[in-house]
Parts: sequence; structure tokens; C-alpha cells
Amino acid sequence: MAVTIEDIKKLRAMTGAGMKDCKKALAEADGDINKAVELVRERGLAIAAKRSDRTTSNGCVLVKNVNGFAAMIALKCETDFVANGADYVQLTQDILDAAIAAKAKTLDEVKELTLADGLKIAEAVTRRSGVVGEKMELDGYNILEGENIYTYDHMGRHTLGTMVQLSAANEDAGHKVAMQVAAMKPVALDEASVPQATVDEELRVAVEKTKEEQIERQVNVALKKAGINPNLVDSDDHIESNVAKGWLTQEDADKAKDIRTKVAAEAAGNLKEQMIQNIAKGRLNKFFKENCLVDQEFQFGDGDKASVAQWLAKQDKDLKVVAYKRFSLSAD
Repeated sequence: MAVTIEDIKKLRAMTGAGMKDCKKALAEADGDINKAVELVRERGLAIAAKRSDRTTSNGCVLVKNVNGFAAMIALKCETDFVANGADYVQLTQDILDAAIAAKAKTLDEVKELTLADGLKIAEAVTRRSGVVGEKMELDGYNILEGENIYTYDHMGRHTLGTMVQLSAANEDAGHKVAMQVAAMKPVALDEASVPQATVDEELRVAVEKTKEEQIERQVNVALKKAGINPNLVDSDDHIESNVAKGWLTQEDADKAKDIRTKVAAEAAGNLKEQMIQNIAKGRLNKFFKENCLVDQEFQFGDGDKASVAQWLAKQDKDLKVVAYKRFSLSAD
């Protein structure tokens, strides 16, 4: 049976496959539309399986709030060419709409939902993957429930989404705090919300860094007393390079190595633990200020330096951030 352009267009509308793939499937199915649909889908599943180990660094992130249930989700793929396609964005929107309608709490729940065409979401994503020839996967599903939730799609590019819930209605504040979350990448709402494992790791790093700085300071003092520029001897490779360039004599190079070894060992053995802990805790407090949303310097005020919490209090003394969510396709 001859394949008509009308049949090709019909199959394309039903499957989303390319014109050539539709024509080939119809020819093999001898014009039987239903059989051609199955051929297209079977081939799509095979293609999707072959690309399962690919990296998905592009995609579409959408966020929406309907009657106190806000959600965002990312449908990830391999290239921005696919991610920017109208059909791809629409599929992401359909998935998000289904998730919100069902008030799905987890990504696993979302995958089990059914779209308007009767397909489960997980199957729809796999089939779409086969059609476009790229790996696809769902990720970044987050929800907030309750009143006074504000959403933000960064620059309308569908690559970074945020949701913010305030203690009272304030659209301007909600929008600006949602932008703050997008721009400043907080790790937690406040100090109490930072996971203990993160606090422990940050403190450990702060202690190590403080010890290294205290030791290096004493080494540099000793080098200067010996008439050697510390900047020329801060590593063995640097020392050898500067000797080769004639910027450092071999005698001074040997002396510098000896000083670095002996003074560093002596300094390490005489560090004052209480001083180290005090400095490290200061670093930890700086980490909280830079990474906890309510303590971050607010980026969208009127020019006066204030934390997010302080700026909100200026708008309304009782206005606070209750919760937030953020998801980005970039590794930030």
C-alpha cells in the first residue's frame, strides 16, 4: 500500500517521531497506522535503552503554584537544542500539571501518574527519549504546600526555578526573595536548618585552614629574618623554578627548604588550640551568614545593607521566610 503524506502527518502527530521515521514505519506496516505506531514506539524504547549511560546536563525546569500546592520539576536531556523545543517544554508542562493536580509528594509518585493520552509519565518520557534520540530523565521534583507561596523561573529560561513561602501575603517581597534564592544559592533557611554533617565538615575544614595559616605565618616570619622572599619559596616546584631563572641562589634555596621544614614542624607542635577553635568558629559563622537564606545580605533592596530577615522586617515587622526550594540544571 502506498504511503500518503496525510498518513505520515497523522503518525507524526500521534507519536512525535520524525517524518522519515514515520514514513519508514508506515511502509513496513503496509499502511496500517496502529502497527506503525507500535513500530515507532518499539524503536524509540530501543534507542532510549542504548543511551541510558549518557549525561543529561540540559533540560527544562518549570515551576507552578495552584491553590496552595506549588511544585517544580526538571525534565533533563543531553542538548539544549532538544530542551528548547516547544514539544519538549509542553511535555514538561503536562507532567508538572499532572503532578500538581494529583498533589504528588515524591518523584516516584509523579512517574506513576497518567497523562491525557493514557500513558504513564515514566513511559511517556522513555518514548520521547526514543523519538528525539537523547537520554531523558525526570529530576528536581520539589513541593511546597500552604499559603503565601511565590514562584520564580529565572529569566524565563526554564533552567533554574525557585519557590518561597512567606509568613504573610506580600507579592513583591515573595518575588524578590525568590530571586535572592536563585542568585545566592543558600544551603539552608537558617543556621538551625543546616545539616549537622555540613556543620561538622565546615568546622573541620575551618580548623585545618586556620592551622595551615598559622604555621605558614611563622614560616614566613623566619624566611624574612633570613633575608629570603617567602613568595619565591612557597613550594618545592616554585623554588626549583626560581633557581633556574636566576631569581634565587641555590644556597638560599637550600636554606629556605630547611627553614620551611624545621619551623613548620615547630609551629605545628606549639599551636594554641583555643585560638585555633576561636578563629575556626569565626569562619563557621561567616559560612552561616553567606549560606543561610535569612542571614544572607539581601541583593534586591533599596541600597541599604541588610540581611534578608532584616529587609523583610522593614516591609512588615512580622514578615518571615517559612520555607524555600531551589533547583538548577547547572552544577552550582
